[in-house]
Amino acid sequence: MIFYYLITTVYVLVCLLLLLVVLLQQGKGDIAAAFGGGGSQSAFGARGSATVLTKATTVLAVLFMLGALVLAIIGQRAPTNSVVGGTPAPPAAATPPAPATPATTPAPATTPAPAPATSPAPATPASESK
Repeated sequence: MIFYYLITTVYVLVCLLLLLVVLLQQGKGDIAAAFGGGGSQSAFGARGSATVLTKATTVLAVLFMLGALVLAIIGQRAPTNSVVGGTPAPPAAATPPAPATPATTPAPATTPAPAPATSPAPATPASESK
């Protein structure tokens, strides 16, 4: 486990150094150079001698890629621990106890409604006349 933290620390330092080295490099001039508008016939612009910053950029970029690969492999092999894996389960929600005697409400005093008067239905359906 200490190996993982050591590699992560080195990886963060490589990232910060790569950022610093890239920002310290001198630009090519204008925006046209970024889109291939340089005055040279070569594919990536005029090729000068490699400076210390360009060599450092190359080395740090390789270390960045290798570090990402190593951390991904180590992250896949490590046992998966959940953030809440060691915490106990919450207690079950307590339901309120039922009352010992049921609550009785007095029924309203009403007189029963009279049954509706209905006429008996005819035994045979009415015939249709045209």
